[in-house]
Amino acid sequence: MSAPTSTPSASADCDFLAPDAGPKPLGPTPSQSRFQVDIVAEAAGATEDKSPTSDSSTTVPSSDAAAPPEAHGAGGGEEAKGRFRVVNFADPSEAGSAASPEAQGEGLQNGDTVMSESSLHSSTGGQHHYHYDTHTHTYYMRTFGHNTIDAVPNIDFYRQTSAPLGEKLIRPTLSELHDELDKEPFEDGFANGDELTPTEEAAAKEAAESKGVVKFGWVKGVLVRCMLNIWGVMLFIRMSWIVGQAGIALACLIVVMATVVTTITGLSTSAIATNGFVRGGGAYYLISRSLGPEFGGSIGLIFAFANAVAVAMYVVGFAETVAELLAGVDASMTDEFNDIRIIGTITVILLLGISLAGMEWEAKAQIFLLVVLITAIINYFIGSFIPSESKKPLGYFGYDGSIMWENMGPDFRGETFFSVFAIFFPAATGILAGANISGDLSDPQLAIPRGTMLAILITGIVYLGVAVSTGSCIVRDATGNLNDTVSSQFMMNCTDAACKLGYDFSTCVKDGNSVCRHGLQNDFQVMSMVSGFGPIITAGIFSATLSSALASLVSAPKVFQALCKDNIYPGLGMFAKGYGKNNEPLRGYILTFIIALAFILIAELNIIAPIISNFFLASYALINFSVFHASLANSPGWRPSFKYYNMWVSLIGAILCCVVMFVINWWAALMTNVIVMGLFIYVSYKKPDVNWGSSTQALTYHQALTHTLHLSGVEDHIKNFRPQCLVMTGYPNSRPALLDLVHSFTKNVGLMMCGHIRTGYRRPNFKELSTDQARYQRWLLKNETKAFYTPVFAEDMRQGTQYLLQAAGLGRLKPNTLVLGFKNDWRDGDMMNVETYISMIHDSFDYQFGAVILRLKEGLDVSHIQGQDDLLSSQEKSSGMKDVIVSIDTTKDSDADSSKPSSKATSIQNSPAMQKDDEEDGKATTQPLLKKDKKSPSVPLNVSDQRLLEASQQFLKKQGKGTVDVWWLFDDGGLTLLIPYLLTNKKRWKDCKIRVFIGGKINRIDHDRRAMATLLSKFRIDFSDINVLGDINTKPKKEHVAAFEEMIEPYRLKEDDMEQEVAERLKDSEPWRITDNELELYRAKTNRQIRLNELLKEHSSTANLIVMSLPLARKGAVSSALYMAWLEVLSKELPPILLVRGNHQSVLTFYS
Repeated sequence: MSAPTSTPSASADCDFLAPDAGPKPLGPTPSQSRFQVDIVAEAAGATEDKSPTSDSSTTVPSSDAAAPPEAHGAGGGEEAKGRFRVVNFADPSEAGSAASPEAQGEGLQNGDTVMSESSLHSSTGGQHHYHYDTHTHTYYMRTFGHNTIDAVPNIDFYRQTSAPLGEKLIRPTLSELHDELDKEPFEDGFANGDELTPTEEAAAKEAAESKGVVKFGWVKGVLVRCMLNIWGVMLFIRMSWIVGQAGIALACLIVVMATVVTTITGLSTSAIATNGFVRGGGAYYLISRSLGPEFGGSIGLIFAFANAVAVAMYVVGFAETVAELLAGVDASMTDEFNDIRIIGTITVILLLGISLAGMEWEAKAQIFLLVVLITAIINYFIGSFIPSESKKPLGYFGYDGSIMWENMGPDFRGETFFSVFAIFFPAATGILAGANISGDLSDPQLAIPRGTMLAILITGIVYLGVAVSTGSCIVRDATGNLNDTVSSQFMMNCTDAACKLGYDFSTCVKDGNSVCRHGLQNDFQVMSMVSGFGPIITAGIFSATLSSALASLVSAPKVFQALCKDNIYPGLGMFAKGYGKNNEPLRGYILTFIIALAFILIAELNIIAPIISNFFLASYALINFSVFHASLANSPGWRPSFKYYNMWVSLIGAILCCVVMFVINWWAALMTNVIVMGLFIYVSYKKPDVNWGSSTQALTYHQALTHTLHLSGVEDHIKNFRPQCLVMTGYPNSRPALLDLVHSFTKNVGLMMCGHIRTGYRRPNFKELSTDQARYQRWLLKNETKAFYTPVFAEDMRQGTQYLLQAAGLGRLKPNTLVLGFKNDWRDGDMMNVETYISMIHDSFDYQFGAVILRLKEGLDVSHIQGQDDLLSSQEKSSGMKDVIVSIDTTKDSDADSSKPSSKATSIQNSPAMQKDDEEDGKATTQPLLKKDKKSPSVPLNVSDQRLLEASQQFLKKQGKGTVDVWWLFDDGGLTLLIPYLLTNKKRWKDCKIRVFIGGKINRIDHDRRAMATLLSKFRIDFSDINVLGDINTKPKKEHVAAFEEMIEPYRLKEDDMEQEVAERLKDSEPWRITDNELELYRAKTNRQIRLNELLKEHSSTANLIVMSLPLARKGAVSSALYMAWLEVLSKELPPILLVRGNHQSVLTFYS
């Protein structure tokens, strides 16, 4: 095409590209291209193309698009903001552009249709994008100095949503780069299966709307929160008691054990958090995206609940302290427990107010509380070095080796090591406080590992320091009485450390039972007494408890909101709604408040602690297991940037968490496991429509691949033979009877593949084939049909069948039996179709396959009456799939020809998207659309179609007491007997008895029956009767022979009535014709088929199913018309009949 002739079309195509073409659309619409193009005016395109700076361009803001060409000429050497140069080949006369005709000609000669990336101006940056329809208008971009749409690597191509980090771009598809120019390669929607799920679309919408969102770094967002949460109520009011009970050594061991569990979990959390972008939801998000919705949904609910209960635990700790202070000044309101309830209720209301004020206020409160807490810890350690005579009666003597030695061992009073550990462990459960607000972190992948691990290290050291410090300067029991001193003479007989230091506290210890009110064992506020300034410790207790409660009060709704957004539990959707710029889960806050308030009313810290410990431990166990599972699955997508983890250490961590659960409280552990399993089963049953690429999928694939390869290395054995069927169904829902019957004997036994041969396409659309493959496979899964849909393009049916016979399957999972529907319309259409059909049967034997043909007298193909509702299912709508209109076949239905639509309608009507949920009428899964949509006009069915529909459903019903008649006339290896045996083992067919019919001689009927009975008993196959047909060779009735002659008359060659040369030429052009010689040669075999039909009608007219040996025809000797006539006359006017011929390899054995 020359430039002059190109110019008019270019201007016609590009008129609307002119800068003054009217108002521009502000956003994309569904009909517009997926590519967003920012216009760049080309200032003297031909000259610039030849200049040394032609590889770079200036990106002109949209507001400058109408500027004169000279205004942009000087910028030719600057680098574009993006990598592509977008050139406007508009007509100079109409667009006001300086582009020359040469430039236009060059542009139109280039074969690529151009699109541009949208990140040249981000939509969040205040610039308007112009969206142009690339179906009709052409732009070119410079990539490495060439006009091309091929894009260089860009992070925006890999985004899932248009998050604030940047817009999602769609790279040019392979079709757009590769397809021929006369095809239309562009389609609306997302490419390469990157459709957004409803959850992701909602996230994208939120992200686009949220501006000015508060985001935290690793210190403020993770380190501070984790430290505050770990330094909870236990640090000041339980650590000293733990040292008194367990001793310094075991107290340190308890801290180390807890730290080991949390460190391993922290490493695992870091690994998951750095394996991709982390959204809000904390532990739930990490587990669900790693192990899938079943584990994530079950653990997410109890993790959110555990955080809600933790609020109660920390508030009760705070209330205990306040109540003791009030009791110390005789200001108690009621009794001790009710005071705790009142104070706790007031406190949790105040905390709720802070939370509702927003994350910014909550973060400021946390910083203030941390400063107070650190001051209190420092205050304690300073106080421990300051000696005080007034504190000695209370048990504090300063650092002393004898006290340290005395407190080194345990002194359990009503407790055990594990019960003490159970009370301490909740103090270590704050490690996920930062991860729980992952959605509010500016960089979760950096913040979570760094903040979490540093917090575990710092808090662990402080806990160990407090344990050693309190155990080294405070005795276990003290009276608080200044007069309990001992004389120097009595000190010679002292055994305990207090006595050696001048005090006798034995008065309050009688018979090993302490009634002392002071010391490590008795005074929970002992750290306040030791500190330099007691009220600061009280402030530290307030800070520790309130900060932990506040963190948990924020964590629980955030996790719960993420869980509800994913719609794992449909009834909880109301809690997914967020409010304000930070998308605050206000409804979740209220729910958490109610749960916390309920547990505050228990007012007993030691009861609450073990319950939440188990819930947190279950979450930790699954986080650790997630890392092990992902590593074991060996998925290429498992690439954490945090490298300091090990799959086996994570597994040990998971096991440790489970062990600790039972150690803490066995009944609570059992209850936790029952709840998790119950939720797991519920979510598995509901099957949420999400696909997060979990490690469960990856491991399933890994195991399937491993087992398939392993299976390939094992030789086949007769005992393990399974019928693995390639069923020529066409669209799986077009021949339901064929699909259902084969599924009945292959389900959970053997492989089933639904073959579909697409013919008659001038140019095959492989993308459409791939789309159909995915759609119909989903349909099979939804209808609980355990089969694979395998479509192929081919020149004709025979070629397609050969492709499938050779290539279908994998390793040992390959079909060994070809299943066809009987070609009911063989006399009505082109006889070359019959030639192809019979050749398919011959090919199956050539490839050592067995062959099975199903015939129903009503027919099999229901596609012409099925699915007359034009509405797509919601599933198809959401996935953005298109139904492609196929050519209409106006010929009569062909039950065997799976390549043609054989429909008076389009594939939209045939598609499984048209199938209604079968459960609404209580019928089985592959039921066609019998009920019409109320809004659709009902189309009355004629009598034959009604019968066809009823017949197509017969194998879905439970078969009553009847028979499966097996006419095992020829030994094919046993397949003719194996299929009915497998069938009658199924629930629907179990009431049917097997009757066996065999051929024999009249004078040997009893002998043949006994021989067959012996054989069947050795095969361990139950049967109700054996019939020996002695009259099988009797000549058929004359009227039946005459009917057969009349049927084949149009297909005879009649070579005796024409010249030999003419006869040969006719036979070559129509190879299916029956020669006189052939007809005479196979007269006996023809008569046998007619006679067998008579016997079938006599003996098996009431059978539920007939399974019969398929007669063979020698390839090249018997014409396809004659063979087809044999099959027709053998199987006509009978109940459902299955003609079976194995490949003559044994499939049954009586050896063990």
